[in-house]
Amino acid sequence: MSTGFDPLAATCPAPLTEDERVLLGHGSGGRLMAELLADLTPRLGAPATEDAALVTTGAPEIVVSTDGFVVTPRFFPGGDIGSLAVHGTVNDLAMRGAVPVALTLAYIVEEGLPLEELRRVTASVAAAARACDVPVVTGDTKVVGRGAADGLYVTTTGVGVRLPGAHVSAAGGRPGDAVLLSGPIGLHGVTILSTREGLGFETGIASDSRPLHRLAAAMITAGSCGVHALRDPTRGGLSAALNELAAASGVGVELDEPAVPVPPEVAAACDLLGLDPLHVANEGCLVAFVDPARAGAVLSAMRARPEGAQATRIGTLVAGHPGRVIMRTLVGSTRVVDLLVGEQLPRIC
Repeated sequence: MSTGFDPLAATCPAPLTEDERVLLGHGSGGRLMAELLADLTPRLGAPATEDAALVTTGAPEIVVSTDGFVVTPRFFPGGDIGSLAVHGTVNDLAMRGAVPVALTLAYIVEEGLPLEELRRVTASVAAAARACDVPVVTGDTKVVGRGAADGLYVTTTGVGVRLPGAHVSAAGGRPGDAVLLSGPIGLHGVTILSTREGLGFETGIASDSRPLHRLAAAMITAGSCGVHALRDPTRGGLSAALNELAAASGVGVELDEPAVPVPPEVAAACDLLGLDPLHVANEGCLVAFVDPARAGAVLSAMRARPEGAQATRIGTLVAGHPGRVIMRTLVGSTRVVDLLVGEQLPRIC
């Protein structure tokens, strides 16, 4: 006998804003953050669905993105807050099909931070910017009193030029599109957690932080106009990225769990701590919605670059259940992959 229960229509009854104060979960990349952005961005008259904004309609098209970085610890295997800030902003530009042409940099420094640490972060910013072929053209530094901040916060703004023929947008996905992923998930989040808490899951694990603009450009060139949407799954992980793109595009996502690459050390850490790898942050991979007729060529172009050497197809877009992500599991059942409610890993990017 049917119970009439529809799991796709179910929502969490948790009182998300019961005291009208900002919680750590509002920065998680999950449901709380989506609700916060839905509240704030209309007051600015700005859309909340894209990583970067188009600011002109002429040629060339200018793209702008800004981001703040508050990671703890500031130095970790595979990177630090300086290189992370450069990569994060360059990648946000790349997710709109743009190549970076200039960066700005702002520090908020807590009194007492060792000057040598600030020099190390600045050297890392400079090295990462050189590797991305983008200059840091201006910046700002503010010092706040002891206890008013957590050492060092970094804000970067990027300006880019959109590639000719690039029409990628969070709202660009269409039923039938292939869902492509450029590499394994969960490495950045598990690295930060392991370093911060001294858990030592694996001696060889490191963040995947790296620039993705050259990979995105190769995909757009190979796909002609067939690359419809791009997103780097940072805060909130692959789950948040797919839910955001599905909602913006008005399509459903069907994932194949065996196709999603989770490194063994990430899987082991998540099993131990009760985390879902789909919710763990990444800093060096992207997910794409691509016309099925161009998916093979785009996948080949991805695998030809080191950032996409492990690229794979992980699912398909469908017209049914728009805005929802469904996963076909290893045992043949299905489950809803929803936005994270609350904070899984604080201060991670």
